[in-house]
Amino acid sequence: MDSLPILATAAGAYLLAGLVKGVIGLGLPTVAIGLLGLLMTPAQAAAILVVPSLVTNIWQFVVGGDLLALVRRLWPLLVGICIGTFIGAVALPHGNGGQATVWLGSALVLYAALGLIKIQFKVSPHAEVWLGLLIGIATGAITVATGIFVLPGTPYVQALQFERDRLVQALGLSFTVSTITLALALGYAGEINASLAWPALVALGSALIGMWLGQLIRGKVKAETFRLCFFIGLLLLGTHLALRGLL
Repeated sequence: MDSLPILATAAGAYLLAGLVKGVIGLGLPTVAIGLLGLLMTPAQAAAILVVPSLVTNIWQFVVGGDLLALVRRLWPLLVGICIGTFIGAVALPHGNGGQATVWLGSALVLYAALGLIKIQFKVSPHAEVWLGLLIGIATGAITVATGIFVLPGTPYVQALQFERDRLVQALGLSFTVSTITLALALGYAGEINASLAWPALVALGSALIGMWLGQLIRGKVKAETFRLCFFIGLLLLGTHLALRGLL
């Protein structure tokens, strides 16, 4: 997996994904795995994702400070993610690239649709423990199936009504836990090996450059315009992947 086309694709995909993450605080795994899914199975794309996702998400949640309070608020979701990933790793079938591509495409379409229609959720403080646990379990299982960890965890975190910077930090924490548990699941399935070293390093460098560029332009572009383009692009990409997996 160290051929020049794969390295070039990984570099381009993660540069764009890092740029998106730098601007809006999320989107790196979604964009990167969606684009890499055009050339490889979601499991292979997810294996390349582990290192750049872990580094960028740690960067994202550490800079906000007051981590203990954030963990106290999100612990049911984080525990649920661990449980759901374990269940998915044991129960879901491995090696079916076509079916996994359909799942990945469908998840991208659903996430894009939710973003475009701007459904606003609000979670009662009394429901955060049990609902966070259930949402985390679902997120973990979907992560194993598709390699992306935005559904339904991201809409749930957004529904907790954090202020903007705290929301970005909370997403970084949940994505970090998802990345670690995904890495363990991929290792269990035998998808992580030495051949991933160069693609992962190229992806990491590209993601960091993209994230830095995204942070530079964050205040210079209209967030709503960028967000609209992001979700439309995901909708088109997800539709293509889902149809390709079916045909």
